[in-house]
Amino acid sequence: MGGNVAVQVIAAALALALYFLPAIIADRRKRRDVLTLALFNACLGWTVLGWLLAMYWALQPNPPETLAADVVQTRKALNLRAFSAALMVRVRRREAARDRAER
Repeated sequence: MGGNVAVQVIAAALALALYFLPAIIADRRKRRDVLTLALFNACLGWTVLGWLLAMYWALQPNPPETLAADVVQTRKALNLRAFSAALMVRVRRREAARDRAER
């Protein structure tokens, strides 16, 4: 009888691990939205479609932290390049004007 309880406990632990497998995979893959995924898995994992969607979600790559931050960073880099290019043009013009004045 004691062996039967042990088998049931092991079976229950395995069933629980299988149920939360998408959340476990998301945690191992260091997804930033693991809590949201785990809650989705806990609430809708009992449906086959919910579990499959959670598994699909867990296997996707990490989304960008924030798209807005990426856009701002790209704009800053482009503005810095444009400023640097304009500065170099201005420096070259001044050098050319200085060279002409020295002649």
